[in-house]
Amino acid sequence: MRTLSVTVNSMDFGAPSEPSGGAHTCRRASVLCAVPTMTDYTPTLSELHRADGPLRVLLLENIHHSAVDLLKNEGFDVDAVSGALKEDELCARIASAHLVGIRSKTQLTQRVLSAAPGLLGVGCFCIGTNQVDLKAANALGVPVFNAPFSNTRSVAELIVAEVVALARQLGDRSREVHAGQWRKVSQGCFEVRGKTLGIVGYGHIGSQVGVLAEALGLRVLFFDVATKLPMGNNHAVTSLEELMSKSDFVTLHVPATPQTHEMIGEREIAYMRKGTYLLNASRGTVVVIPALAQALASGQLAGAAVDVYPEEPESNSDGFVSALRGLSNVILTPHIGGSTVEAQASIGVEVGSSLLKYVRNGATTGAVNFPQIEMPPSSGTHRVLNVHRNVPGVLRDINNIVSELGANIASQVLSTDAAIGYLVMDIEKDVAQSVAQAIAALTTDIRTRVLY
Repeated sequence: MRTLSVTVNSMDFGAPSEPSGGAHTCRRASVLCAVPTMTDYTPTLSELHRADGPLRVLLLENIHHSAVDLLKNEGFDVDAVSGALKEDELCARIASAHLVGIRSKTQLTQRVLSAAPGLLGVGCFCIGTNQVDLKAANALGVPVFNAPFSNTRSVAELIVAEVVALARQLGDRSREVHAGQWRKVSQGCFEVRGKTLGIVGYGHIGSQVGVLAEALGLRVLFFDVATKLPMGNNHAVTSLEELMSKSDFVTLHVPATPQTHEMIGEREIAYMRKGTYLLNASRGTVVVIPALAQALASGQLAGAAVDVYPEEPESNSDGFVSALRGLSNVILTPHIGGSTVEAQASIGVEVGSSLLKYVRNGATTGAVNFPQIEMPPSSGTHRVLNVHRNVPGVLRDINNIVSELGANIASQVLSTDAAIGYLVMDIEKDVAQSVAQAIAALTTDIRTRVLY
């Protein structure tokens, strides 16, 4: 075995971009990669670890043991923490981490990300990524992965269960019996068969809800800003107003974006017919809670089911305050849409595997803030990964370096977004160190490392 020492530059993303000679401040960290000297050999992940010890992983918020086991079995040093951390403590804990995994509570701000000079990647063990400063991570050359598929079924099943529960007022009846009251009533209770379910956001979860709802005999409409292929007999409508005015139940499945912030307020609720129902298991910022509470109190809506809120407690021991508490036929749950054993185990494997693929091969497929590349493993070469500012002439400069050093490129792929370029290059082993060091010295460089 021999050791390569490669310089990693982390750009101060608050500075303006300059094609060359810009006034960027950079911090430098030496990254050591153990590299086999054998010819035609594809290394195991343990051989990609740093020369000064195994890669260190910080997992927060009680991430499922499937992820912990996956990473430990690959030889990583895993520090698993049961809850979220405040920013100051998080900055201290993340300083030596190479990978970090979080769920929805941990906030990876610009300050936190900047406190981890050796950070290679971030895994969000959930669907949402709004808890991460994606722009800052991008500028630092840190891809962020999430789990867009693994909890789809769990959330969809919860929504369908809540549709039935709202139609039968099960929350109120259960609470009354627990309190010693016996109210056997049928007024205001309905079968869901033949009713109309409107789905706002027809992605992985929304479309799955449509499939399950149709099996119960519901007529399904959906609205999405993008053209989507309907599942089964689901039907697309052309506007949010049309969907809400035609539906008995409206369920929301949209991401947290500026366009979806408070998208359901007093005006949108007024589109809904009297005696209908609203469900939200997407993002807490999508619904204006006071407007929803007013519609429920006035009888405009017959019920609601809410799993996400604009402000949520940081831990299970904190109290919860909401204008929706105490209202009739309102199901309130503590952000548990994806909280099933099956979903959490699947999320652990999905995100953990994405992180492993990135560390092993440089694959960024599925990263939410990064150019997408996935090259197959290569034998007989070293793989150089380079993240740089997306300005004209960078690839020319890199290829000039390769040419001047007499290296042969076995394969090379470049992908860019508006801010950065990501280059994966397999080159001859005997010049890989020199090539990587020369690339890292370019003024456009953000991060350069050698995998094997």
